[in-house]
Amino acid sequence: MIQIVNPVNVFKGEIFLPSSKSYSIRAFMVAACGGNSSIIHPSDCDDAVVAMNTTRALGAQIERIGKNIFKIKASKTFGGDSLKINLRINVKESGTVLRFLLPLISLDDESVVVTGEGTLCKRPNRHLMEALRKMGVAIKGSGKQETVPIYKKTGHLNAGDIEINGSLSSQFISALLIACPRLPRDTRIKVLGKKFVSQTYITMTRQILARSKVTIEEKSPRLFSIKGNQKYRGLKNFKVPADYGLAAFFLAAGALISSKIVLRGYFPKDLIQADAQILKFLKQMGVKFDQPKDAIKISGPFPLKGGNFSLKNCPDLVPIMAVLGLFAKGPTRLYDIGHARAKESDRIGDLKNELLKIGANLTDTSDELVIHPKEHYRNNCLLDPHHDHRLAMAFSILGLKIGAHVKDIECTHKSYPGFVKDFKNMIVR
Repeated sequence: MIQIVNPVNVFKGEIFLPSSKSYSIRAFMVAACGGNSSIIHPSDCDDAVVAMNTTRALGAQIERIGKNIFKIKASKTFGGDSLKINLRINVKESGTVLRFLLPLISLDDESVVVTGEGTLCKRPNRHLMEALRKMGVAIKGSGKQETVPIYKKTGHLNAGDIEINGSLSSQFISALLIACPRLPRDTRIKVLGKKFVSQTYITMTRQILARSKVTIEEKSPRLFSIKGNQKYRGLKNFKVPADYGLAAFFLAAGALISSKIVLRGYFPKDLIQADAQILKFLKQMGVKFDQPKDAIKISGPFPLKGGNFSLKNCPDLVPIMAVLGLFAKGPTRLYDIGHARAKESDRIGDLKNELLKIGANLTDTSDELVIHPKEHYRNNCLLDPHHDHRLAMAFSILGLKIGAHVKDIECTHKSYPGFVKDFKNMIVR
């Protein structure tokens, strides 16, 4: 479906932000590992639903209480002598769920096939697969990048000293951190690679594990020590925080358009989020906003300043930061973003090619994107998000300024099923 977005004079309203996709997925997957959990107000996006269904496929019992509470009882045999899981698991398009699942199904000798759909069929998993094979698992993906379908045959995880490349995705490391505490002996994980990206997401994983009474010791930023035979005690009344990454799109709109926006949600200070970096980026660009309890308020527009922004730990912000850069004074340089090429789309190449349609002046390398702002852009171009939910939302915000026709807008369901409704409700003509 194509969403037609016309330029608007005013963008205002109040919404309740969706819950964090990243925390929802982590909560469901850790809940499957042991104990009884209560997850309050998880995201209802496609990827979070996949995580919940995968938890069930790992033998957990799930009971929904009312609208927003999920009671989860982990299987007592999970990872034991009789691992009772589905022998074929479809993780749809969720790269996070796929990566978290692979070490978990490797806790036992059972043969399992993991399938996926759409953009997941192009996303690489080679670094994780190599580590799993070194740990004693007979597992193989499709093609050189070892994408889905993935076949796990004999063998199970063995503890010890493990090395894994962290230059492409932190999800590979988080996946091992979730599974290795179940092993009978201690494990040490050493992270290799020229760059170690998205480290904040590993902190998020450790925070969820800690709430289940599982301890991960960080010896250094690239070395983790994991005690064996740990017991997962479940997540007790874990309330999922609001998603800063989704707030970023409306905050960008507030910065660009005459606006009065209130974003309500649960923002606990003790739960870190990688995409909370958007607040620092906006301040650096000259944007002002208020953050009372459980809300973010912004009234724009603001004259934006370009600058240099490292997105090493928050690659999901690349599309919306590029849109902001189009209207800033001076160049906007987004760097440390090479790993963004391996998301749902090539978030550097595909983004650049689409923005070239509006006449944007962009330069890129393997690891950065520089936006040189212009006075005028072409109006109402047909923009293709390449089935990437974050590109689709970013192009919608762009349309508020210059008009845009956004293809495949339904791909936003991956992280934000209510995006189109919330977006349209704020438009004032």
